[in-house]
Amino acid sequence: MNIKVINKSANALPAYETLHAAGMDLRADLEESITLKPLERRLIPTGLYIELPIGYEAQIRPRSGLAYKHGIGIVNSPGTIDADYRGEIKVLLVNLSDTPFEINTGDRIAQMVVARHEQVQWQEVGELNETSRGAGGYGHTGKS
Repeated sequence: MNIKVINKSANALPAYETLHAAGMDLRADLEESITLKPLERRLIPTGLYIELPIGYEAQIRPRSGLAYKHGIGIVNSPGTIDADYRGEIKVLLVNLSDTPFEINTGDRIAQMVVARHEQVQWQEVGELNETSRGAGGYGHTGKS
């Protein structure tokens, strides 16, 4: 699939790092470094603008290494970029650790997965088909 992209950053375009990778790393595009204080959240620009085909979205997800090593996550994870959005891709990072974290231009801050999606038409009904699970949720499995 070809996707139109404008790259206003000095970073290379996102790319798959391994043969079977689902996501591409997004990099920070900053004029100067940013320090995220504990529990602080900031919108980090990437300098990327994309034009997705109709029926696709770009999901912005945390990087597992940043989460594990530094407690850095994404507030609205996964974030969704819709096919009709033309603004800059920005990532809403949060520092969930107890130590400050510095972000510099070129740092890998998130990953992006492009995925097909459907739009639904609701069909209002009076009842739903029964299943063995029923209405069980939030930890109901594994209990005797």
